[in-house]
Amino acid sequence: MTKRNFILNALSKKCPRCQEGDLFIAPFEFSKPLNMPESCPVCSQKFEPEPGFYYGSMFLSYIFSAFFFLGIMGVCIIVFKFSLNLSMFILLLIAAATYFFFLRMSRSIWINIMIGYDPDAKKKTQTKSFGY
Repeated sequence: MTKRNFILNALSKKCPRCQEGDLFIAPFEFSKPLNMPESCPVCSQKFEPEPGFYYGSMFLSYIFSAFFFLGIMGVCIIVFKFSLNLSMFILLLIAAATYFFFLRMSRSIWINIMIGYDPDAKKKTQTKSFGY
């Protein structure tokens, strides 16, 4: 497999090391929005290398959602000339609909920033499992 762009890999929510394994367990459950396996099923990369690893993703989520919501408010008020109350109501609906998207996406981007791509990750895991 050829190396994918960092952004495309983060958007597809794949393992940053091998770019094949899924970061999140499917199907999505509302009761467990951040349900992740302990490690990648393909290359065995731990998805939580240390306690509090995803603390930084909280800041990413805040930054991305704040600019996105600022844009929504701007469009509602400036372009459509909605009142502030109606614009806020629309914003709250959109925020509720996109909450889990921003939550998962910020985790995916964070782990892709912190852990680099290794083209031989899958091979290394296969040789370890055979005891070589």
